[in-house]
Amino acid sequence: MDDLLRIDDALSEEQRLIRDTVKEFVSDRVLPHVGDWFEDASFPARELAPALGELGVLGMHLEGYGCAGLDAVAYGVACRELEAGDSGLRSFVSVQGSLAMFPIWKYGSAEQKEEWLPRMASGEAIGCFGLTEPDHGSDPAGMRTHAKQDPSGDWILNGAKMWITNGSIADVAVVWAQTEEGIRGFVVPTDTPGFSAPEIHKKMSLRASVTSSLYFDDVRLPAAAVLPGVRGLKGPLSCLSEARFGILWGVVGAARACLESAVDYSRSRVQFDRPIGGFQLTQEKLAWMYVGLGQSQLTALHLGRLKDAGSITPRQISFGKLANVRAALDIARQARTVLGGNGITLEYPVIRHMNNLESVLTYEGTQEIHTLVLGEALTGIPAYR
Repeated sequence: MDDLLRIDDALSEEQRLIRDTVKEFVSDRVLPHVGDWFEDASFPARELAPALGELGVLGMHLEGYGCAGLDAVAYGVACRELEAGDSGLRSFVSVQGSLAMFPIWKYGSAEQKEEWLPRMASGEAIGCFGLTEPDHGSDPAGMRTHAKQDPSGDWILNGAKMWITNGSIADVAVVWAQTEEGIRGFVVPTDTPGFSAPEIHKKMSLRASVTSSLYFDDVRLPAAAVLPGVRGLKGPLSCLSEARFGILWGVVGAARACLESAVDYSRSRVQFDRPIGGFQLTQEKLAWMYVGLGQSQLTALHLGRLKDAGSITPRQISFGKLANVRAALDIARQARTVLGGNGITLEYPVIRHMNNLESVLTYEGTQEIHTLVLGEALTGIPAYR
């Protein structure tokens, strides 16, 4: 499909190489199988993780410890191409790099970094991020998971987390808990006694992704398990900003895949003796989908350049996440109508992307929360309560 606005012309040679390399990986290793993974509610994480590590996308925006140290736009382009395959694939990479590796890289001790980051960058070890709880999603300050030091200096962790990507397959969990010193982060090996992570089943979205609950029943951790570099909500919220940046790029890939499917179908599907792409109502749908896609790509590129300049703010990321996810979901829904009844089958990617985007609309901050972030930015008045 033609890039009418020539947006990718603004990418550097290295960024275009990353685009093409990740796109080829997705085409070869993911697209032939992802429909079956979605139908079967399975995701071959242990098989894909080393391949993704070799590809260089795990923690690719971090420096050292086997990470590629690439710029934000390069990371965004990779997320776009991964999510053109499936949101579950991009979610795996985002959780690994931005939610599990990033806090260890940013706030961890030298020992924590050396122990985990090289293995996670290579895909040998898989990580997850424990923040959301059964009763506390949008209000993480109210979390009930808590940790207390006993006289030996060990931490005793108790509580539960929910909707955790990679939880059942993770080797390490970065878990946020209330302490007497405020909210702290803990690096928790998942083979620690008292830790359990049952998988959540019967999902109708992100089926090609592992989603779990985490339970902590008197999980004993050494003093060295705590992340020493941060206290309070700043820690988990900074991780969410990293992940949301990947999302606002990633959903552009899902939207593009839906539009490409709709365009191809409109050219080949014949009704009333002509391709349906020749009807004005179909062309109107395709045109507005294309406009939404172009606007989303421009938003992502602009925010990527702000991030590379070190001047991006959480509010700007909220803008991008809110705008681009809603645009992608609108495009997916319109594409579904172009495909008619065929739009609900896994022979085409549209219904899979559309269902996945319903989850993306909610996770890493619901559309309501991001709306209120922008509302406060405009009025100066917080409206969260």
